[in-house]
Amino acid sequence: MPNANEDNPSALSQVQHRAVSELLRVSPVADDLARRFQEAGFSLALVGGSVRDALLGRLGNDLDFTTDARPEDVLKIVRPWADATWDVGIAFGTVGAQKDARVGDAVQRFQIEVTTYRSEAYDRTSRKPEVSYGDSIEQDLVRRDFTVNAMAVALPEKEFIDPHHGLDDLASRVLRTPGTPEESFSDDPLRMMRAARFAAQLDFEVAPEVVTAMKEMAGRIEIVSAERVRDELNKLLLSAEPRSGLKLLVETGLADHVLPELPALRLERDEHHRHKDVYDHTLIVLEQAMALENEGPDLALRLAALLHDIGKPRTRRFEMDGRVSFHHHEVVGAKMTKKRMMALKYPNDLVKDVSRLVELHLRFHGYGTGEWTDSAVRRYVRDAGPLLDRLHKLTRSDCTTRNKRKAAALSRAYDGLEERIAQLQEQEELDSIRPDLDGNQIMEILGVRPGPTVGQAYKFLLELRLENGPMEHDAAVAALKEWGAEHGS
Repeated sequence: MPNANEDNPSALSQVQHRAVSELLRVSPVADDLARRFQEAGFSLALVGGSVRDALLGRLGNDLDFTTDARPEDVLKIVRPWADATWDVGIAFGTVGAQKDARVGDAVQRFQIEVTTYRSEAYDRTSRKPEVSYGDSIEQDLVRRDFTVNAMAVALPEKEFIDPHHGLDDLASRVLRTPGTPEESFSDDPLRMMRAARFAAQLDFEVAPEVVTAMKEMAGRIEIVSAERVRDELNKLLLSAEPRSGLKLLVETGLADHVLPELPALRLERDEHHRHKDVYDHTLIVLEQAMALENEGPDLALRLAALLHDIGKPRTRRFEMDGRVSFHHHEVVGAKMTKKRMMALKYPNDLVKDVSRLVELHLRFHGYGTGEWTDSAVRRYVRDAGPLLDRLHKLTRSDCTTRNKRKAAALSRAYDGLEERIAQLQEQEELDSIRPDLDGNQIMEILGVRPGPTVGQAYKFLLELRLENGPMEHDAAVAALKEWGAEHGS
């Protein structure tokens, strides 16, 4: 991809021309929208990730535009045209819209964002960027995070604009900043995390001067809100190759501020080299869990894989025989997971699911290699609940031994467990394990009113159900009466 700016900014190579033509072919909304801006006396250009992804051949239906129109003018132009609009980002100069348009024989839905030319910078004591509007697209592009995101296509004339040689960097698969990295990261420290995310998403190298600035300015990430950090971390984790991005966060020191539990896994080996590098093990587990996904990226599974061993540093003990132990690291890790995810403002349901997976990730190994009893299988399914499928994947992924015989044995053991679960599910409806008598029946049989006794009796019957499987009604009644007699009911 030769640079289009050397002689004529609008002279595209055949590769560029095909990419932009394809972009406009699948995005009929672009020209239509541009004409409306032009008629209102404003400019419009496709910009940033949309241009980058078009050139990479991976454009979706999310389109980003930039304009010299102020947000209130953008709304006036877009509202009569779009199927829906929203202005939640208007304080930052962004108006969102949705437009259904025919592409070939099908109608496709496009998500559109139009942002006024701007420059933004952080006050050193503020968590929110201060937005000021610019007057030219060149002014807007220089404030973009990376050169590969600082390209634009002016519409409707289709002029390719690339003042910072983003096309060259795209061809070289390298991330650089339009200005100095220090200026870019001062404007918005979250861009340091974006560098790691793009490295993972696009499989790009980060330029050495950018890495240096990330190391020197890592502490600046502290002023960014937890929500923005969380969203960027999610995008990294959900990428095709999160390992490279996570390693960059650790190596630059950014992880020390946003996810300190991860670099803490780089435990020094003891003198006998008796335990693994937990950090590297964790990255392998993450990759192995990803390989088991069958319905697209699973954030809960990936977070659980990343955090499953974070309790190890706090529980590490050097035993008298030279071994290293991490007793109850799953329990400690579950508490640490909950605390970290709450600090990053994750939804409560996701916090609950991920911390529960961390807590349960060793449960399979607790039963040893012998034959699983029906009781053990029932308890395993009961404790996992709706997380059973994810727990299967996490447990299988947690085997990173290089000993092929040991790995094969573990795999066979888990195959056997899954077969046992399937058999019992078919026989007993394991997904909805409950006592053979409900609360109303318990009160009637024992002659008691609602209160603690009913809860205790229910728990007794549930344990009986888990231990013995389904019971006949008369047998359950007899067992309950016997329990009641022993407990004065």
